[in-house]
Amino acid sequence: MLQVDQIRVVYDGFVAVDAVDLTVGDGEIVCVLGPSGSGKSSLLRAIAGLEPGATGRVSWDGVDITRVPTHRRDFGLMFQDHALFPHRDVEGNVAFGLRMQRLPRAEIDTRTRQTLDLVGLAGFEHRPIAELSGGEQQRVALARALAAQPRVLMLDEPLGALDRALRERLVAELRALFVRLGLTILFVTHDHDEAFALADRLVVMHDGRIEQTGVPTEVWRRPGNEFVARFLGWNVTRAFGDHVLAVRPDGLRLAGDPGVGGVVRARTFRREHFLLDVRLDAPHHDEVLRVEVPLDAPRIPDVDDRVELEIAPGAVVTRL
Repeated sequence: MLQVDQIRVVYDGFVAVDAVDLTVGDGEIVCVLGPSGSGKSSLLRAIAGLEPGATGRVSWDGVDITRVPTHRRDFGLMFQDHALFPHRDVEGNVAFGLRMQRLPRAEIDTRTRQTLDLVGLAGFEHRPIAELSGGEQQRVALARALAAQPRVLMLDEPLGALDRALRERLVAELRALFVRLGLTILFVTHDHDEAFALADRLVVMHDGRIEQTGVPTEVWRRPGNEFVARFLGWNVTRAFGDHVLAVRPDGLRLAGDPGVGGVVRARTFRREHFLLDVRLDAPHHDEVLRVEVPLDAPRIPDVDDRVELEIAPGAVVTRL
């Protein structure tokens, strides 16, 4: 088990990670999710030993490895830019770390061949990196990390440079591969869909702190505070009562009778529905609620139209 105690990272007086505690169990896939600047990448780098100014403690199976150099922690690292060597072919990139470990040539060849097969690149050994697609380069970087047989594989926004269709396909493949190999994974992303699709456990970060942890379904259904609710796309409002409520966009609907009034400030087509941003009337005029309107609705309001809103019967509503 990987255990992190009171990790803190400070850059020129700015606290990027503020006394974070985290555990990753054997064979567990933990996704750290948060917006840009939340500290998630700094946390990963501190755990990997890449932030020399970090304070706190990193342990593996109860053994303190805080002062162990990065290259001796036996952690696999994969980043968004892949950091492949353009002058080496696929085999040269995958085998690079193994050669640095001075492993026997036969073992290097076997591991390289096996990991390329795992990631669906069998037969690509002698392809130049420049001739590969973005998805294929991502697989090469993954194969290089897996070939070292790390006790923890740490990935920092590894799919961020890929188009959405390719990301969605690779996320499903990554999840299946990680589970099949029983790998221990720490995956950092800002993308909700990636995190929910991959994670056994979700860790939501904001301003250097962990706001909520839990299985994806728990975090989605019951956001723990206002930040998590807003970050996941819920509406947070007092407009429907005395309490602060979190309501998903699909939990609001256009009212036939007077409800909570407002003006449409934006309308976005989202394939299955239109998404309206509605600025409320006084006394809630500083609030903007997001409302999903089905494509087959009798009327699709346009920008500057007045609308009345209500909470749909049976909608998921959380009191914060």
